[in-house]
Amino acid sequence: MLKGIVRKIIPFSFVDGPGNRTAIFFQGCNFDCLYCHNPETIKSCIQCGECVDNCPYGAISLVEKSVIWNPEKCEDCGLCVKICKNKCGPKFRSMDTEDILEQILKVKTFISGITVSGGECTLQGEFLVELFEKVKKLGLTIFVDSNGSTDFRKHKELTQLLDMVMLDVKSFDKDEHKMLTGKDNNIVIENAKYLGSINKLYEIRTVIVPEVLDNYRNVNEISKLIVDINPKIRYKLIKYRSIGTREDKINTHQPTDEMMEQLKTKACSNGCENVIIV
Repeated sequence: MLKGIVRKIIPFSFVDGPGNRTAIFFQGCNFDCLYCHNPETIKSCIQCGECVDNCPYGAISLVEKSVIWNPEKCEDCGLCVKICKNKCGPKFRSMDTEDILEQILKVKTFISGITVSGGECTLQGEFLVELFEKVKKLGLTIFVDSNGSTDFRKHKELTQLLDMVMLDVKSFDKDEHKMLTGKDNNIVIENAKYLGSINKLYEIRTVIVPEVLDNYRNVNEISKLIVDINPKIRYKLIKYRSIGTREDKINTHQPTDEMMEQLKTKACSNGCENVIIV
């Protein structure tokens, strides 16, 4: 049976897609964004055991050379991530689809669907297909939160099963995108066009980062891209916030409300019909 590496499951979320949703966050990402707000989700445990003796609550153990995290004992102090040689900590679980379905069924009456996120969830595409097939039978909708690095055109089964994608377009400029994430954005832009053409693009998101990105050019070009695809697609402008970021990677400040409103005005003037600031 396939296993997925899951960072956490939030039973009820109102911010990961429309309605009340169960959000499932998978471990592992192929981007290393300078402003990443969840850097502990990027890499995977290397079983070094450094965290085992340092956990003040006895929530981590070493069993047959495998680091095991016990969420019932964990007090979420964050020490294991701080001392981790791979900057991820041990706080994720290997789960099969039945494990996840068990969590979904506990709250099924109160949710409209699930959202899978990360890290980058599509890196575990084969597992997602198996999960989505079972979730569909429950009558729930399936949203995917993605950095756009997986070519949805080449993963037809995955794309067919999902309902909508929430896509990060972090920068319109290829070189700037590579500076920010370590990868260029060719597939990201093509995914936006393709998903829009099959009516499976729910929203595009851009994080506004002063002094690091050319935010005005990005919003101008990305909003025009959206209008070319479908002006009704939501464009979410996200304020950069320093909480959870790595000080050795980025040193900047939160954009002002005035700046965010100016960017929203630019997107609207280009023809976007649904622009929000968060």
